[in-house]
Order: sequence, then structure tokens, then C-alpha cells
Amino acid sequence: MTEFNLTPDACKALIDPKWIGKRVAVAMSGGVDSSVAAIILAQAGCDVIGVTMKLWDYASVGGDTQRDGRCCTIEAFSRCRSVADRYGFPHYTLDFCDRFESDVIDYFVQEYRQARTPNPCIVCNSRVRWPALWDKVAPLGCEAIATGHYVRVSADEQGIDLRRGVDPDRDQSYFLWQVSREHLERAIFPLGGLVKTQIRALARAWNLPTAETPESRDICFVDDGDLGRFMAERGARDGLRDSSGDIISQNGDVLGQHQGFEAYTIGQRKGLGVAVGRPQYVTEIDPETATVRLGDDADLMATRFAMRDVHRLVDTPSALDDVYVQIRYRHKAAPARVHFVDENSAKIEFLQPERAITPGQSAVIYREDRVLAGGVIDSVG
Repeated sequence: MTEFNLTPDACKALIDPKWIGKRVAVAMSGGVDSSVAAIILAQAGCDVIGVTMKLWDYASVGGDTQRDGRCCTIEAFSRCRSVADRYGFPHYTLDFCDRFESDVIDYFVQEYRQARTPNPCIVCNSRVRWPALWDKVAPLGCEAIATGHYVRVSADEQGIDLRRGVDPDRDQSYFLWQVSREHLERAIFPLGGLVKTQIRALARAWNLPTAETPESRDICFVDDGDLGRFMAERGARDGLRDSSGDIISQNGDVLGQHQGFEAYTIGQRKGLGVAVGRPQYVTEIDPETATVRLGDDADLMATRFAMRDVHRLVDTPSALDDVYVQIRYRHKAAPARVHFVDENSAKIEFLQPERAITPGQSAVIYREDRVLAGGVIDSVG
């Protein structure tokens, strides 16, 4: 593999000069990205404080089935401390479990119970990672928070200039649309101008204990990836009624049964447990009747949807015609028209039909690579 390293001057070039010499809290997870971000800032001359947020406990979410020490474990905390010790900056582990439970996990569970598909990372960033962490590190004299996200940020006369990271496969701007302008003004993203292969190479060159850590899971607190198991356990804990029901066709014929509608999402094909002779996909979920409706791929196509909880990072007119909208993390943003109905809602129309527009997911509005605004998909059609 090609070797790669950075001099202190090259590290300085990756951040806004105004942060050099300032005290910065780096949110360290125990993975390679946040570790490299911390070292870049230390090499650039920032006064770094490493902070690891303990967000949840395995006992409360069903156990540690993977046993890979990836998130919120003693192993992850130890890796963070080792990196900090090696480069001579302090490191603290702070308990945010109660805040994460109420603001992220409870939200996640309630959305699925309403047959919506939430994105917990977006909610964590806007409700916990920045506001809650800032409340802890500001009294320590910190002037900014840095993370290992692959994005770029600055401020201009229009608002916050939040842009995609240069690595198209790692860009994480989609996850930050809901973070307030105030917090983004004091956010640092040292990795925005680098690509993932360079980050791994830097970690190896610097002999970091996080150099080979695996990537984070899609839903960190569902350790085994079994959403049905997680939701069933939460339902039993909360004394809820059985959410099993019928799997039906587009015309209402019963095709089979499911064990809980919360385990399904729009566009899902695998794990349906029925066979009709051709590929079928989840096209609708009705929490009132606990039915899951299936259809063909063509039944997933739509051009219009409504958006709620709108947050604008840039001052914009009420109508936008020259923008692109991204409706999932791995969705390729597509040309669209946007009409902001009021401060909290908007209507989106794609120029061409898009597949599986899913209530509960976020939609992020871009002009070229700049984030203008975002919101939560409310209804389709």
C-alpha cells in the first residue's frame, strides 16, 4: 500500500488558521478517523483535549454479540487513551447514556413504531454530540469541537458553508444538516480534504492503535444488526401489544405473516418470508392494522414528497429550482425543485422519479457540493 504522511505544516493547511493555538475538544470514538483527526490538530499546534462520549451500555440494548470492541466499550476507551498518551494531550471519558437514551434511542423506537425509518446518527449529531458535549467542554476553555467526519465547513455572508468531503465514498455531510449554525461555526473537520486510504496510511505511519479498527456499524446500538429483535425486546419492556400481522399484496391479498412491522422499511426486499414468483419489495407499512404491503419495484417510484422539521444552513428564497436532493446516505442526489411552505416545512419535486422515498428518513438539499438545508421526509406523493 502506498505510504502517506503529513508534516506539521501540512496538518496546519487542513484546518482554518484561526484555530491554530486554540483549545479544541476532539470527540474520539476509538476508531481510526477521530484518532487521526486528533493527531492532525495536535501536529498543527492546537491545544487538544480528547473526549470520548459513552453513549449507551450493551446491557440495555441486548448484549455485545460481535465482541469486536468497536463502540462504547472498555477497549474503545483504552484505544483513545493510548492515542492521547502517545501524543501528550489529556483525555476524558464522559457518560452521556441518559441523554442518548432519551434523545436518540427513544426517538428511534417511537419512529419505527409509527412505521417510519429514522436516521439515529443525524439525531445524535444535532441533539447530543454537539450541544451536550459543548456544555461539558466549554467550561474547560475549549473554543471548538472537532470530529472525524469527512466534510468541510466555513462561514460566509449567506450562512454556514457546509460542503461534501473530497472523498465521494466517505462524504458525511448528509448526517450534519440538523446541527445548528451556532455549533457548526465552532466545528472543525480535519479530514474533509483527505480520503479514507490516506487516513489509514497516516494511522499506520503514526503507529496508532486504531489503525486497523473496523468501520462503525449503521446503527451502533443494535449490535447484531437484528432490528426485529431489538424492537421486540423494547416492546416487551414497554408492555406494548404484539405488532405481528399480515403481509399483503398491492390489491390486498394476504401473502403471509410477519412477527412485527417495526422490522421492515420501505424498499426492503430481503427477509420478507414470502414468495410470489418475482422480486417483491415493501411499498407501505400501516401501523394501525400492522400490515406490510408488498409490490413490484415500479411501485416504489415517486417524484413528490413533503418534508417537516426543516433546518436551513443558508439563507434561501422560498423556491429553488437548481438544486439536488439526497434522500438516503447512499442515494445519489438528484435534480429537484424545492418550495419552502414555511419555516418548518417544504415540498420537493424530483425532475425524474426516484426509488423508495421513505418517511422518517432525511432529505438534504445541495447546490453543487454545498448543503443548503435539510428536513425529515413526512409523506410521499
